[in-house]
Amino acid sequence: MCKEWDVAITKNGDEVSGVWPYPIEKKINVSILRNPILTPYLGPHIFYPEDIKDSKLDSFEYETISGLIKMLPDAKVWHLALQPGMKQVGLFKTQGLKSAVQQTFLIDLKNDEEALLTNMKDTLRRNIKQAEKEVTITNSPDQLKQLFHFHKHTLTQKGRQLPYTLKDLQQVMDACLAHESAALWVAKAGNDIQAMVWQVWDAHCSYYLMGAQNHDTGNYKAMSALLWHTIKEAKKRGNATFDLEGSMDEGVERFFRNFGGQRTLYLVLQKNDSMLWKIKNMVFR
Repeated sequence: MCKEWDVAITKNGDEVSGVWPYPIEKKINVSILRNPILTPYLGPHIFYPEDIKDSKLDSFEYETISGLIKMLPDAKVWHLALQPGMKQVGLFKTQGLKSAVQQTFLIDLKNDEEALLTNMKDTLRRNIKQAEKEVTITNSPDQLKQLFHFHKHTLTQKGRQLPYTLKDLQQVMDACLAHESAALWVAKAGNDIQAMVWQVWDAHCSYYLMGAQNHDTGNYKAMSALLWHTIKEAKKRGNATFDLEGSMDEGVERFFRNFGGQRTLYLVLQKNDSMLWKIKNMVFR
């Protein structure tokens, strides 16, 4: 999702202890470290020794990140959203970085389906049961263009512009499919698409990357059924966690909260030492 990138790597003896990939970006001659589009989190990732004691975990994390951050480029502007669970605020502060927080909702997939349903809000469970009788759900990556149009309409209604193109989405989808790590779930009533959810995953976690409803139908129950379907698929795949990837949008946050996941905060590292970038932000708010 970026033209150029590199990665910082630290070792503990002969073993890799941490990695932190980063994009190489410069705008109006200002060096920038920020998440590429469609990349909610961007490292660092720590590889803890199998025999490490619980009392040593924080120190190991601290030392590893200290080593990684020294390898990152000396960018004037930072806006890096880290993975959930990263808490080394003091370390980042010593590096001249401010820490803001955002939120996501994590669903523990070790629970059985009955327990997962029980954790949901009553009205959400009813909507899911009703929608499951009304829609059929298929994996249709070829419908990515339609998802793009639905999503564009949703953001336009909120007065926002898309920060990416259909070509950008297709590039991500092609890479995901090549690594067998994505599905595009489509809910239909008859021949009409009601809602769509793009799900991606790694060995441990499944993620809601993007979703949208058909604005002509407004079938919000179909979206509920789709998300429940992706959660069940993640559980079948053996993922430990389903990440709804949160939202600071009040309506979306309320909807995600109904699924009974654990509200989890993640850090966003910020810095702006460029007068040029400050002026740019003032002009183009």
